[in-house]
Amino acid sequence: MYQDTVVFDLIRKELDRQRNGIELIASENFTSLQVIQAMGTVPTNKYAEGYPGKRYYGGCEVVDEIETLAIERLKKVFNAGWANVQPHSGAQANAAVFLACVKPGDKILGLDLSMGGHLTHGSPANFSGKNYQALFYGVKKETGLVDYDHLEATALKEKPKMIICVASAYSREWDYKRIREVADKIGAVIMADIAHPAGLIAKGLLNDPFDHCHIITSTTHKTLRGPRGGIIMLRHDFENTWGIKDPKGNTRTMSQLLDLAVFPGTQGGPLEHVIAAKAISFGEILTDDFTAYGRQVLANAQAMAKAFVSRGYNLISDGTDNHLMLIDLRNKNLTGKKAQETLDLAHITLNKNSVPFDDKSPFVTSGIRVGVPAITTRGMKETDMETIAAMVDKVLMNIDDEKTISGIKTEVKEFMKQFPLYPELG
Repeated sequence: MYQDTVVFDLIRKELDRQRNGIELIASENFTSLQVIQAMGTVPTNKYAEGYPGKRYYGGCEVVDEIETLAIERLKKVFNAGWANVQPHSGAQANAAVFLACVKPGDKILGLDLSMGGHLTHGSPANFSGKNYQALFYGVKKETGLVDYDHLEATALKEKPKMIICVASAYSREWDYKRIREVADKIGAVIMADIAHPAGLIAKGLLNDPFDHCHIITSTTHKTLRGPRGGIIMLRHDFENTWGIKDPKGNTRTMSQLLDLAVFPGTQGGPLEHVIAAKAISFGEILTDDFTAYGRQVLANAQAMAKAFVSRGYNLISDGTDNHLMLIDLRNKNLTGKKAQETLDLAHITLNKNSVPFDDKSPFVTSGIRVGVPAITTRGMKETDMETIAAMVDKVLMNIDDEKTISGIKTEVKEFMKQFPLYPELG
């Protein structure tokens, strides 16, 4: 059989990059080896359009068991009453919720992308902004905290059909109760996209959106530490009261509408090998080890924030309640783009990010986003956050000094030897 050494050599190079670098991208993590192994198994060969017990193909009896196990474990993780594990990504999970709950042209209200929101929360470049009338709330300039008064005023004036909460670059807790009170005044459905803090929410370390939000979506590869994919959940199923019907004009419960929105509404055959990996990761989340991991993520984030503040960096909202922080670099006379590109040279990976009321384009930005889930998975503790912040600061304060940057690159590689990644792979 043909052996593609070119591709496998590149995969090996990527493994080396991950092993030797410091991963600070807030949306990235390292799965367990068994999660990786599951994704390279034979369920990838199986077409399974439909749902367990209701497939459009024969021979699905085993993948039915796999998918059912994933669903049951996920429900246990979040104390949910219903779950769909088929979305290929968080964006597709969100697309399915839109399809189930709002009609093209309806108004939606989400956090502005420049204030920490996500593309699928109404960006004009995304389906959510192209197909729906996107309205936005933001954060207060003086505090960096969500402006719930602005959210409420906008909602009462515009009466959106959907309110979207939680974000990809917001470091503080959410007042889900306040948002629900607003939604109930106008009869809106709430979608909480917990892709970033999901693992912390699952272990009770952050507020529970299920208590107040109608529909919960998430990715599975950030703080949940699973394979790349999406999920949709309900704490309790309920009758749809937003006037949305299925393609045949029938009234359905919300779970039925969401199932139909995933398949056949937005995607075809599910990735059963990825669903097998999801099932494994959900099992891992149910362990005490994952609880300890979540607590260490929070401790590391606090230590990292303190380390940057002590060096004069401006953290949006002056700190963090979760796994990430957003840093405004304008007082350091740096752009996010320059910071990201230069840190890459030192094998420290993070992403440029717009900050609230940014005066630079999204392609340049005034800030960087820093997250600790991946380095916490590698086994780092609070004292290591000080070490990493010092390395980042040395690069940024000597941003055009190739010798200094090269020296930090060597330090990074030596430092990371203390925290082995997939030693089983050789």
